[in-house]
Amino acid sequence: MHSSAGARAFQNARLQKKFRKQADAIFLTANTAFTQGRRAEAEALCRQILKELPDHFSALHLLGLCAFAGRQYEAAKQAFKHAVTVDPRSPQALSDLGATHFALGQYEDARIVLERAVALKPGFPLALANLGNALLHLGQVAQAIEAYDRAIKLKPDYADALCNRGLAELALRRLDRARQSFERTLLFQPRNVEALVGKGLVSIELKTYDEAKIALEAALAIRPDSPKILSHRGRLNFELSRFEQAAADYDAALAASPRLEVALEGKAQVSLSMGNTAQAIAACTALLEENPRSAAAMALLSACFANQGEIARAIELLDAALAITPDAGLIGRKIFFLDFLADADFAVQQVARKQWWDAIGSKLPQRKLALRPLDPDRRIVIGYVSAEFWYHSAAFALLPILRHHDRAKFEIVCYSCSQTQDEVTGRFKQLADVWVDAWQLSDDDLADRIQADKVDILVDVSGHTTGNRLPVFARKPAPIQVSAFGHASGTGLKTMDYVLADPIFIPESARHLLAEKVYDLPCLNTLDPILDVPPSELPMLRNGHVTFGVFNRINKISDAAIGVWSKVMREVTGSRMIIKHTLLDDPLVRERLLARFVAQGVSESDITCLGLTSRHEHLRAFAQVDISLDPFPQNGGISTWESLYAGVPVVARLGNASSSRAAASIVTAVGLDEWIAEDDDGYAAIACKWAAQPAHLAKLRADLPARIAASPAGNVASYTARVEAGYRQFWTDYCASAKPET
Repeated sequence: MHSSAGARAFQNARLQKKFRKQADAIFLTANTAFTQGRRAEAEALCRQILKELPDHFSALHLLGLCAFAGRQYEAAKQAFKHAVTVDPRSPQALSDLGATHFALGQYEDARIVLERAVALKPGFPLALANLGNALLHLGQVAQAIEAYDRAIKLKPDYADALCNRGLAELALRRLDRARQSFERTLLFQPRNVEALVGKGLVSIELKTYDEAKIALEAALAIRPDSPKILSHRGRLNFELSRFEQAAADYDAALAASPRLEVALEGKAQVSLSMGNTAQAIAACTALLEENPRSAAAMALLSACFANQGEIARAIELLDAALAITPDAGLIGRKIFFLDFLADADFAVQQVARKQWWDAIGSKLPQRKLALRPLDPDRRIVIGYVSAEFWYHSAAFALLPILRHHDRAKFEIVCYSCSQTQDEVTGRFKQLADVWVDAWQLSDDDLADRIQADKVDILVDVSGHTTGNRLPVFARKPAPIQVSAFGHASGTGLKTMDYVLADPIFIPESARHLLAEKVYDLPCLNTLDPILDVPPSELPMLRNGHVTFGVFNRINKISDAAIGVWSKVMREVTGSRMIIKHTLLDDPLVRERLLARFVAQGVSESDITCLGLTSRHEHLRAFAQVDISLDPFPQNGGISTWESLYAGVPVVARLGNASSSRAAASIVTAVGLDEWIAEDDDGYAAIACKWAAQPAHLAKLRADLPARIAASPAGNVASYTARVEAGYRQFWTDYCASAKPET
């Protein structure tokens, strides 16, 4: 038996040896067929070889290439794995196996195999580029760029490596370098769609929108129906506030690819901006079904809930998003939303601000400033940094300050951080000595510009609100930095020196919690007198019933406030309420708000909802209101001033954080202390008390504008003088403490 078995083995060996010579000729034919695109023929010939010679390396490798070209990645992986087993030192087979792992989404396996290929052949551009791709998808972006650089050094015209390096640089926000990579790609391949799209995305980030449009239109000319490119054009239109065009782009993208994440995210954003919360919720829901870990979807959905006044749910979603990605914008949004939460007192709010500093601000390098002339009496350069130089409440608080600044003593530079421009923007431009469209500048570039302008005192107007440039303030490009007029409730930045407030808005007992030193004004803000709206008689005298008014953002209207207001309406027989805000044009928001009142026993017919109007019409609407009810825990600010100027007193409730003390600050400043409550019962009692005294309300309605003008808070000239006294004190103290030049 042994002799027979040995004979068969010997015979098989002879046959294999004989076939091996034939196999070489068959392989050449297979290889030719593959290069000419006849994959089925090549595959059949490879299998013919492997039937007789299972470990034929070249046939295994070519079989893998056939499967890969046909996108049969599992089959390709098995063939390449077998080939690597036969020849473990083949860099090409290892590189192709790595590419197959990558195509299957097995990025860690791809990295391991590709590193083996590169170790065997360091000068292998394809393996290096593929390694870069795997590292990029593993989030190891810096290492990916290093691999791409090595590939490009070996092959300077390697377009794919150049383009992918651009994507990696874009991920790290190295925008100038990313643009260079994409432009170099296009030098070698002018119709490289990925590079055109990449250039478009970089241009959007750099706010060079004309360049972005050219690049994206060129990409669409090559791939007219690409859902991704349509989505990117949608983002460009969104950035340019062309919401209708953006929505059309996103709809077209979703028609072609209903689950495309970038399109769903864009659809949610534009729907929110167009006042369609229901549509935004639908897009967010679809996005989360596709990707349950989408931080962007969670953040957008949180905005949807906030629009409806569901702040706790909004913060819960933001926390979930932050657990995935500790993004500066998400932390800032949570800080902003905490202002609407009753349980978030001074301590809670300042801890959140410290978290922003620890996670973001502390990691940014501070600027080394050239020492300037230390003359305490010289003209001071004031830089105002704001995303609200347009029709915005913060703008109305800042305008009177700029109008009354003493230009002999102060030079005014305005750094506009929003591309939104309107008639209010025009007023700011006229009042500024220097106007800078800072929305076009990166944080580093803006810091450079502030230093070049030799700003002495840099004032943040936006706080932790949309469009803020707090990362610039973290870099400390000016010797003195101040938070004021907008969201001035403390920033948490150790580089912010002062916050302008008042003893009610930020009481002495809470000041140790802030990163900034508090400088007291007569009130946290002021407002120009409203002269273009005629006085009106008390509505209850002609209506026969009291009309309460709430002219504030819907997300300020808490369940607690609705509970108290409903109690007031039940106790004041026949009373009505007018609620006015832009979002009330959104059917979902309006219906949800009315349902919350109905649940408290208030008839829907007793509430009038008013939406978007011009400011003139907005102010005239106060003629229909007898008493304004301030929301809590987040109070009104400029809306409180507007009500008072219209002669309509405001019931306010003191809370346990700055955001819940704003209305009390303003109402106290004009001498209406008796309109401020300490708790819910006191609030209801005040509203009911004055609702029963029409004679007092009528007299107060006539007297209020003059009372405001006579107060230190309402007299904008004296208020500005107090602000300027603060600036001069800050500068004098700096001059005294700074080391003189030697």
